[in-house]
Amino acid sequence: MNGKARLLVYVVASVAAVLGLLVVLGGCQKDQPMAGKQGTQTKAQQPAASAAKDEATPPAPQQVAQVAEQTTCPVMGGPINKDIFIEYQGKKVYFCCNGCPDTFRASPEKYLSKLPQFAR
Repeated sequence: MNGKARLLVYVVASVAAVLGLLVVLGGCQKDQPMAGKQGTQTKAQQPAASAAKDEATPPAPQQVAQVAEQTTCPVMGGPINKDIFIEYQGKKVYFCCNGCPDTFRASPEKYLSKLPQFAR
């Protein structure tokens, strides 16, 4: 293969790699609107008396359940859409867009550490 043909192959392969990366990293986020984060407070935003009270008393059982609830897509990291999910090992796994379930199914073990429902 001559120099020009080799250069053309490298350019085409580079462009394809960049386009593939853009699709993987940015494709899903455009499909679904971003969920608002209204009503959530971090400990730093809570009033001082409330924060002190939280540290002194253990969380109630219902609060523990809320902590273990999945809120982000394991594949893209965006907010989940409760209408897009699959059942994996008897538990629902939620995603941000329709492309993520197939990516998850291809290698689920890669994403299990990001899912609170599979925490050990």
